Amino acid sequence: MAAREPILEHPISEAPAGKLVLLRHGETEWSRTGRHTGLTDIPLTGRGEDLARRAGALVADYDFSLVLTSPLVRAQRTAELAGLHAEIDPLLVEWDYGGYEGRTTKDIRADLGYGWSTFTHGVIPGRTPGETVEEVAARASRVLTRVLPAMSQGDVALVAHGHFLRILTAVYLRLAPRFGAQISLDAGSVSVLGFAREQPAILSWNYGPELPSAPAES
Repeated sequence: MAAREPILEHPISEAPAGKLVLLRHGETEWSRTGRHTGLTDIPLTGRGEDLARRAGALVADYDFSLVLTSPLVRAQRTAELAGLHAEIDPLLVEWDYGGYEGRTTKDIRADLGYGWSTFTHGVIPGRTPGETVEEVAARASRVLTRVLPAMSQGDVALVAHGHFLRILTAVYLRLAPRFGAQISLDAGSVSVLGFAREQPAILSWNYGPELPSAPAES
């Protein structure tokens, strides 16, 4: 499935004034150890909960007209601890990793015998079908068609997952979804998208106090 580019039909003078704040959920045991965590519903670690609270302090001054969260517990709990009253949006779930769910990149590469990466080589079916990067981008585009009008009324927050938010950022910037491979996003981090005149732009990226060293695979 080809990814749809978000429709940004605003004239220069009417580009949304609000910011789009992206909050990646706090650390989980799987994110800490680099395991691909797609649809598996696992909780935050104690450190993950602490990161979520700190993230709340970073977004406290925004005037949110809309806050959306993934339905997975690690995202919902992050929103709660950050003090955000969020509406669940099923489109915000993480990439379905299919047969690579719960596995590390190192383990997958050892089995395949080459330098596999999610963005370049994709996933295989497993207990779930898995998704292509284009299918994840299409979900992200659907989220953005809802988010962009809300940004005309105020700031918007999305509480979700590392790979999904990286792909959503690529779609927002009108770039190929695989651009998401070139930007990292730590657990508990806050990033801000907006407009530089009429152009969608990154205003702040991967910001947070005492960010963890866990990889951005989950």
